[in-house]
Amino acid sequence: MRNLFLCALLLALPWAGAHAQSKEKDKDVFQANTILEIKLTLKEAEWDKLLDTYKQAGNEDRLVGDAVINGVAYKQVGVRYKGNSSYFRVRDLDAKKLPFNIKVNETTKSQKLPGGVTTLKLANAFLDPSFVREVLAYEIAGKYMPSPRANFAKVYVNDKYLGLYNCTESIDDLFLEKHFGTRKGALVKCDPNWHVKPKSNCKSSDNASLAYVGEDSVCYMSVYELQDGADWRDVMRLARVLEKEPQKLEATLDIDQTLWMLAFNNVLVNLDSYTGQLCHNYYLYLDTLGVYHTLVWDMNLSFGGFRLTGVGPSLSEEGMQTMSPLLHFKETGKFPAVQRPLITKLLANELYQKIYFAHIRTILEENFSNGLYLKRAKEIQQFVDKHVKDDANKLYPYALFQKNIDTTVVVDEKRIIGIKELMSKRTAYLEAHPMLQRTPPVISGAKHVVEGEKINISATVEGSPVKVWLCYRYGITGAFQRMEMSGEAPAYQASIELKPDAQYYLIAENAQAAALSPARAAKEFYQVK
Repeated sequence: MRNLFLCALLLALPWAGAHAQSKEKDKDVFQANTILEIKLTLKEAEWDKLLDTYKQAGNEDRLVGDAVINGVAYKQVGVRYKGNSSYFRVRDLDAKKLPFNIKVNETTKSQKLPGGVTTLKLANAFLDPSFVREVLAYEIAGKYMPSPRANFAKVYVNDKYLGLYNCTESIDDLFLEKHFGTRKGALVKCDPNWHVKPKSNCKSSDNASLAYVGEDSVCYMSVYELQDGADWRDVMRLARVLEKEPQKLEATLDIDQTLWMLAFNNVLVNLDSYTGQLCHNYYLYLDTLGVYHTLVWDMNLSFGGFRLTGVGPSLSEEGMQTMSPLLHFKETGKFPAVQRPLITKLLANELYQKIYFAHIRTILEENFSNGLYLKRAKEIQQFVDKHVKDDANKLYPYALFQKNIDTTVVVDEKRIIGIKELMSKRTAYLEAHPMLQRTPPVISGAKHVVEGEKINISATVEGSPVKVWLCYRYGITGAFQRMEMSGEAPAYQASIELKPDAQYYLIAENAQAAALSPARAAKEFYQVK
């Protein structure tokens, strides 16, 4: 009984979203600053032509061969080509460095790489002469939301060296278990299937925008790809809620994670995404409690590698540097707004919009205002410098690799803006934006104490808050529930039921802005042990 009524006050410490694992388990193939060595042996003499045939037919058949990865042999792995532009446009140039998907458990289901990894996705740095966009963008994303990890790999086929590749973690069962504690649920890849033609009687959905186009599943099949456990009703349900039942959004969609994705895409000018013209390159995960989570994917064109927003012509360098943080929410000029319900519906909510700008502020402060992004970009580039220089099949000259972190280069008649050139001016533009000039409240001293069957949570909030919110859940699945805390500035408090694995974070809003505690909520949160 004494333990039940323990009243010692606990200072709340943030925990990274669910997922602290032992150092031993973290020693897998996706460790940062790692270059894998992958040697494939395929018995087919014309293996590349066979893989081309499979890819261009639109199926995902694989050739089966053996692999030696970091000196360890893996028998009967599956190999196929991957990608869209990075495959088709590179193939059209008759280049030899095409992107791969390697599945080590293709025939032996128990065969795994260190860390339990079963799939390696190898990208050829298409339209990224700097060679750092993919790795750097995923590093930043991983601070704020569930995100794949990425590093590098040297790839050989039949003893012939193909070159240095980006190597990216797959969004698969292992990824879901790591970030959501289970392999169950439904996964949808939000990317047009270029081999499925849309039906003529279907409304336009602006690719995978989650626009509601009715209850006929046929109208969704050309722009989404069902994966493990998914059903077309899973896609239609979220589209329907966005269009017709916004009052259900908070119980249906992981709002905070979605706002992080939108903020990330905007700050990094990651337009080959939900935000840009093609409206694709993300996943939806429907967890076992019926809540949808958006997951970022495909970062090779982040930092301005793709310039089309879907509104107007291709952005100039200045246009990307000054791209509005409210893109698609309030469009002006002669071009109509595109369909982006995740943006228009969420940012129409005053609190969600304040949280969105709080996320932009956090991304800027932790990565760009302090110059950390540039330091990391140069560290990554220095790490792979020799390997890029020695890569006879690299898509772009070594001189462009050296220049593209700092300045714009031209490849295949396309201008690829320098990462520093983009982000130094973009950071200054966003910091000066009126929405980011507003002063948010300040949250400090978040604490909890267990008393009987209740968890009493308190915090100090200064800055004339209008409301202070407690967001809480039990376990790592589902949505955080939100309740208003009671009290007057600066002292606020609330109580929730004592249950195992209670987690919470705080939101404080005044008339103009909001703040979160922890600032990286809900990737990080306070945990009651």
